[in-house]
Amino acid sequence: MKNFHIKLGLLPMRRNATNRPAKTFLTWVSAEERGHRFVDYIEKNFESAHLSFVNTKGLGLGDLIFDEASAADAVARFRAEGVDAVLMINCNFGNEQETAEIAKALGVPILLWAPLDDEYYEHGMRPTDSQCGLFGVSRQLQRYHIPFSHLPSCRVEDPEFKNGLDSFVRVACMVKNFKSLRIGQVGIRPAPFYSVIWNEGELMERFGLRITPINLAVLQEKFRAAECNASAEIDDIEAYICEHYKMDDLTPAYTRRMATLTVVYKQIFEEYGLDVISAECWTATPQLFDGLAPCAVYGILNDMGYIIACESDMHCAMTMILLEAAALGEKRPFLGEFTVRHPENKNAELLWHCGPFPLSCKAPDCEAELVNQREWFRVKDGTYTVARLDQESGKYMVLPLLCRSTSGPETHGTYLWAEFQNLQRVEARLLDGPYIHHFAEIEGDYTKELREFCKYCPALTVDTALD
Repeated sequence: MKNFHIKLGLLPMRRNATNRPAKTFLTWVSAEERGHRFVDYIEKNFESAHLSFVNTKGLGLGDLIFDEASAADAVARFRAEGVDAVLMINCNFGNEQETAEIAKALGVPILLWAPLDDEYYEHGMRPTDSQCGLFGVSRQLQRYHIPFSHLPSCRVEDPEFKNGLDSFVRVACMVKNFKSLRIGQVGIRPAPFYSVIWNEGELMERFGLRITPINLAVLQEKFRAAECNASAEIDDIEAYICEHYKMDDLTPAYTRRMATLTVVYKQIFEEYGLDVISAECWTATPQLFDGLAPCAVYGILNDMGYIIACESDMHCAMTMILLEAAALGEKRPFLGEFTVRHPENKNAELLWHCGPFPLSCKAPDCEAELVNQREWFRVKDGTYTVARLDQESGKYMVLPLLCRSTSGPETHGTYLWAEFQNLQRVEARLLDGPYIHHFAEIEGDYTKELREFCKYCPALTVDTALD
């Protein structure tokens, strides 16, 4: 199941060199002082609901890892604590061999940091050379074919450190959730939609994903059972629907069934232990449930943390999970497709769908409507990441884009008028493939994190065609 908390191992290291007097070259005393200061500062200032730490206190000499034995002890502690990623701190030159051994043993994302070398003494002595050691460490990781991220050489109090650590935590969250991803496949694709074809065996082989097919007969059976056994929860959800949406004259007849389907999908997520669902929607659901459309139901579920990609778009479901993890679960992704160009702004595009967006994304000055069970509202203003994972001939790629909301004609369904830097280049890239009109969006700029994530997912390449 999805987990947006990252446990970060803090790994202060020094070179395994001769002990020298203070205020000379590559000293133990300066390395130890720095290691204690950095670890204490990080633990005090960056712990949060999404981030906790495991340190090396009591290991090595002065809590610093420096040789084979202390590296083995660090691995044992980090494994026992279940760290999701490691921050390697060069307290002086660092230790290239043991860093690589630890990284190889743990198999988690690694963040390299060389604190700013800012101690200088008379006669030209300097005790750390942290940045110098960073190049040796990185080269050894390269020889082991171990992916890694890195921070600028800066002080722990600098904005560069805070921002870089935050970005890395988001990447680690993406890695953590993607490598254990469990996807439900409800129904089959709409017959005309060849564009959403996907390869189940290849996804399992390349990414280790677990995909659970769920027959529509199961959905129907659970619906009938919920009508009898979950009336109180259905009442609550129906009340929510009636309270939060202005309705046309067609929708009220369906609100009970909408609430029931919401309960059924929650049950499916929980019973099968799913992180996301790729579902059939407008072709079968109305036939199964007497005209019931699932569009608004998907939006309501999204705000509850249950993400469903409509129209059986498996690749978009995967992309939505990546974006949710990049936002540490604090923002909701949605599926908006490239639909029409703006009639006046040559760089603006309508990112639209028939009505499945989460209500939390609605613009505050826009009324939420239900028209024949489908949501109608505009998305709130802001900066949005727009992305899609797709493949051609077994080559999987992700295209990260960035847009800002802009004004445009009012339209039906759920939508965002999105302004890109150069829409014609975007259109050309989509047409060249392997992409289709469906994309996932989320508020905020996570394009950097998507690119960095690809380092840790060898089967996925970041598309740089628009760089």
